[in-house]
Amino acid sequence: MSEQKSFHMSPEEFRRQGHAVVDWIADYQSRVESFPVLSRVQPGEIRSQLPAAAPERGEGFEQILGDMERVVLPGITHWQSPNFYAYFPANASGPAILGDLLSAGLGVQGMLWSTSPACTEVETRVLDWLVPMLGLPEKFLSTGSGGGVIQDTASSASLCALLAARERTTGFASNRKGCDGRLVAYCSTQTHSSIEKAMKIAGMGSDNLRHIEVDENFAMRPEALARQIELDMKAGLVPCFVCATVGTTSSNAVDPVREIGRICRERKLWLHVDSAMSGTAALCPEFRFINDGVELADSYTFNPHKWMFTNFDCNVFYVAERKHLIETLSILPEYLRNQATESGAVIDYRDWHIQLGRRFRSLKLWFVIRHYGIEGLQHHIREHVRLAQEFAGWVRGDSRFELAAPAQLNLVCFRLRAGEHTNQDQANQDRANQALMERLNNSGDLYLTHTKLDGKVTLRFCVGQTNTQARHVERAWERIQEEAGRV
Repeated sequence: MSEQKSFHMSPEEFRRQGHAVVDWIADYQSRVESFPVLSRVQPGEIRSQLPAAAPERGEGFEQILGDMERVVLPGITHWQSPNFYAYFPANASGPAILGDLLSAGLGVQGMLWSTSPACTEVETRVLDWLVPMLGLPEKFLSTGSGGGVIQDTASSASLCALLAARERTTGFASNRKGCDGRLVAYCSTQTHSSIEKAMKIAGMGSDNLRHIEVDENFAMRPEALARQIELDMKAGLVPCFVCATVGTTSSNAVDPVREIGRICRERKLWLHVDSAMSGTAALCPEFRFINDGVELADSYTFNPHKWMFTNFDCNVFYVAERKHLIETLSILPEYLRNQATESGAVIDYRDWHIQLGRRFRSLKLWFVIRHYGIEGLQHHIREHVRLAQEFAGWVRGDSRFELAAPAQLNLVCFRLRAGEHTNQDQANQDRANQALMERLNNSGDLYLTHTKLDGKVTLRFCVGQTNTQARHVERAWERIQEEAGRV
């Protein structure tokens, strides 16, 4: 009998082409600094270079990899460039990439403990490691009533927290009957937009999200929160959830979690703390002021995929009482029943998030922690903060610029100064700052993004990329000074 034809890549071919891909990635990392940080292609330019229909016959892998260089690379904004200072970092590292490669190679579907015990148990252990590493309260350990789970992003973690808060408040009636329109949630005017999206998804409605005013440092005012809760209760509404942010997207502001937590305790509201980017800083004891009051939180989240050298996507989400989360999200159809689950002796992470299926994400986080060790992680976080603080000092020392918010960690918010305090001068100031950012970004030398603080266009400079060094930050400041003289 003749052998049946196979279109699969053989192990030998995979080995050969795998070496080629790893070589390509290593070469990319070594030359990423040479590329314009912001992609220069026009809308539709990449798509126009791709055939309108899929190939009838398979193509050689060399040709496919060649098109990475020819077609794809020009359309990449280089998030791993040491000159990337926009948004918040989404940094990667060698050990994380290799961990992700192994995860892909194993192809694990870790929805249940029984579908791959290692996928669950490595995750549980690594997330328990992180609790003392970050100085978080012990109630988030899996050995107690709480525990942690890896989500894709902080947006998903916040949605899960909101759902659990909704159900705890209604005695889990909302899962059966839906929301009656009386549940209310709270965040600051600076809170990430994912909370408003979560309100829509959770069926609570964006009109029932209260945006609490902030102070001069852009942190939530606890007294304003307490006042709004009282007003809502008097109106017959049911407050159930507060999101406090440790490191807001616009300015890295830190909400007063302790005061907010006391208010939540008194009124039995769920307190969720979103520390998506800044949470990694707590690896260093000197930065653990950001944890003040976190022991009062019902849930906490941060993103190793932002500043902990673990490539996207990898969010860590902790709850103080896992029973609330599990009862909110658990459904057990017959086809998922198994002896291990029925025994109650294992964790089934399918009950801890929205989706059923899950990848072996903990491998890359495990690799990162083991490769760097706590000492190595602390070294790089401290250096990023040092570089950002040095940059902030240069801004203070240049009369053309001003700091727009306190620079507490690795984000510096700054802008060109206005002339006189008139509306016209404010408009001119905004145009000048926008022009400065566009000139810098179009140069390809670095990439910045902006926000608005106190209604003024403000430039954001975030130091957090894996390979950003002093020379990159020094060069960025030189370019900012040069272009400032041209706008």
